[in-house]
Amino acid sequence: MGKIGDKIASIKGQIPEQVRLVAVSKTKPIEDIQEAYDAGQRIFGENKALEIRDKHKALPDNIHWHFIGHLQTNKVKYIASFVKLIHSVDSMKVLREINKQALKNDRIISCLLQFHIASEETKFGLSPEEAYEILRSEEFKSFHNIKITGVMGMASNTFNTDLVRQEFKYLRTIYQNLQFDFFLGNIFFREISMGMSGDYQIAIQEGSTLIRIGSSIFGARNYAV
Repeated sequence: MGKIGDKIASIKGQIPEQVRLVAVSKTKPIEDIQEAYDAGQRIFGENKALEIRDKHKALPDNIHWHFIGHLQTNKVKYIASFVKLIHSVDSMKVLREINKQALKNDRIISCLLQFHIASEETKFGLSPEEAYEILRSEEFKSFHNIKITGVMGMASNTFNTDLVRQEFKYLRTIYQNLQFDFFLGNIFFREISMGMSGDYQIAIQEGSTLIRIGSSIFGARNYAV
């Protein structure tokens, strides 16, 4: 097993069985993803629609592609035929487009509602009030090609682990409130996507079911791409 495979094995050895690893392969070449695939990894996360489309065409069919970046409505059509989970739904507008493109492809697309939990202003995401407004709306109830399966959030980029833990607790509380108010008895509403290379252990302690890890598997991100 190569270096990438060793890193995946190491991370998987540290996380509980119920937590799934999303290998964040954005900006990484096909060869690296293939190496991770050969080591048994099946879930990969990308943040650009055209990049994930091209990688999907070039790699094995049984990869579960997760879209984890900010999704523009005009890019939904590029991923709607194959994407397994969209982590980053942050508006009614994008939900509307996902439903439309899912219908065209005769699919039901699983989505997570992304919440703004960090102290930085730059991160995308809904407030709980905005999410409630969407979920209560008649328009949302008319979307039959979308399945909301949980929530996603990104903690502040800080060495203050108490703050990070507080933000993850907040996301878990949002998840529990949504579950009680809208998804009671819904077996599909079960995901909390939180935790990246620097904070995934805290995220797991606070209830994460999906951790998104890139640099700890593939090395530092290539910002030139």
